[in-house]
Amino acid sequence: MVIMGIFLAITILTFGILFLRLHTLPERVAHKSQKIQFEIVAVLGLIALFTHMHIFWVAGLLLALIDFPDFGGMIGRIAGSVERIAGMKPSGEADGIEPKEIREATPEVHRGDNHDNQAALSPASSGIIAAGPREAEHA
Repeated sequence: MVIMGIFLAITILTFGILFLRLHTLPERVAHKSQKIQFEIVAVLGLIALFTHMHIFWVAGLLLALIDFPDFGGMIGRIAGSVERIAGMKPSGEADGIEPKEIREATPEVHRGDNHDNQAALSPASSGIIAAGPREAEHA
């Protein structure tokens, strides 16, 4: 009788651990992905756990397996470039921190007394067109 009780307790404990490991599978898969995707999968897992509707678990597993591109990074780089074109400080420079992409894209210019450097820095040769006073007001 005691052996049967111990066997029953071990069986129930093993089944519970197996169930919870299987239930958290989508979250463990999505842990390597983006933060927002991981949070959505975690919420779907909790909804599936409390409502006992397996469709939420399946949706979370499918969402965890799909690798979405990083649209936020691309849009942030576009916004920073547009701010630089408009003559404004990019939002990352407001705190005194220059974004990595801008530092890498900005060429180093060393000005000296040499006339060769002056020719290299002229707006016509670099493709930069100076804005008139009226255009600067609208930027």
